[in-house]
Amino acid sequence: MSKITYDMVRQSPEIRTYIEQADASLSAMGFTEHSFAHVERAAQVSSKLLADLGYSEREVELARIAGFMHDIGNVVNRIDHAQSGAMMAFRILDKWGMDPADTALVVTAIGNHDEHTAFPVNAVSAALILADKTDVRRSRVRQKPHAMFDIHDRVNYSVTESRVELDTEKHEFTEILTLDTAICPVLEYFEIFMERMLLCQKAAAHLGLSFRLRVNGQNIL
Repeated sequence: MSKITYDMVRQSPEIRTYIEQADASLSAMGFTEHSFAHVERAAQVSSKLLADLGYSEREVELARIAGFMHDIGNVVNRIDHAQSGAMMAFRILDKWGMDPADTALVVTAIGNHDEHTAFPVNAVSAALILADKTDVRRSRVRQKPHAMFDIHDRVNYSVTESRVELDTEKHEFTEILTLDTAICPVLEYFEIFMERMLLCQKAAAHLGLSFRLRVNGQNIL
């Protein structure tokens, strides 16, 4: 079996084409950015989280791969994109000769990242959920007049600073946001992200952590 690395996945013209077209489709439908900035952040945050928690190099690398590939299913359709993406990832990685055990972990993580059907079934999927669902930032909003912003645009555009922190002593994973409440009240954040936050709590618990949310210096969760 071939040893498939993150660099091979990241540099693959095939995978990059799927990511580009998936983002173009989402752009046409008015969704926020799901291109390389998003998937590379998912790869970085998920892999760093597992590394800092002491998981194996193999699991860390598979988290990077899953993070980079997790949204390719949007090239098919936004509906059920996690399942479509998992099947696409299986086809690609199996064709490349990835070890079945590694392929299974990547496919499982991708297939379990969308909040409507997701569950943190293993460490890689839990890390991907946390990385994906905490990517809230102004730069994800498409270029358009502010009058055309929907609630998702307003929430993301209102976030002027976003980062995550892991406290291994307190066993806490914290999403830290600076939010311009003149653009979007905190209530609107929860209106669209409550389901995601509950999923983040489950994902953190799978890793032996508590999920925390801090907005404008105040602990919300």
